[in-house]
Amino acid sequence: MAEIATIARPYAEALFQVVKADVTQAAQWLDGLAVVAADEGLLQYAHDPKVGHDQVMALITQVGPKNLPAVAVNFLGMLIDNGRLSVLPEIAKQFHALVNAMQGVRQAVVFSPFPIEPKALGDLTQVIEKRFGGKLQVQVALEPELIGGVRVVVGDEVLDTSVKARLEQMKVALTA
Repeated sequence: MAEIATIARPYAEALFQVVKADVTQAAQWLDGLAVVAADEGLLQYAHDPKVGHDQVMALITQVGPKNLPAVAVNFLGMLIDNGRLSVLPEIAKQFHALVNAMQGVRQAVVFSPFPIEPKALGDLTQVIEKRFGGKLQVQVALEPELIGGVRVVVGDEVLDTSVKARLEQMKVALTA
């Protein structure tokens, strides 16, 4: 996985520099292309030696996002020519990380044993933004083994207020 990230990084950084004036629009078409490029059937078709790059480009532009700007078409063509179409989902991921860094937004994953209502998630987001000192883009992941409470992961920082974590702390304290 590290190899894919290493390959994707220069592409994501170059695209970010080119579209810096309109990263929101670029993120939209890049996400659409990443979804298309993640399809195994398309990747097999693209790697078929009998299929030309123009045919791959035509297929992607037909099934992918419509009205792609010239920079998107050029970027896609470069990836196809360099045999890097399979890296496009990772490029999109790293591109979003660059956009978030530019906007001062960090990714946060809230692990919860049960679904969180939108209002409760909004309240929780405010609390963890204060705790982590900045704007967060929150994503919820279900993890039933937590029993109760939540575990929040922001970058390499973890805030674990789950029942499971508290039980583990009690176990360590009692066995020490």
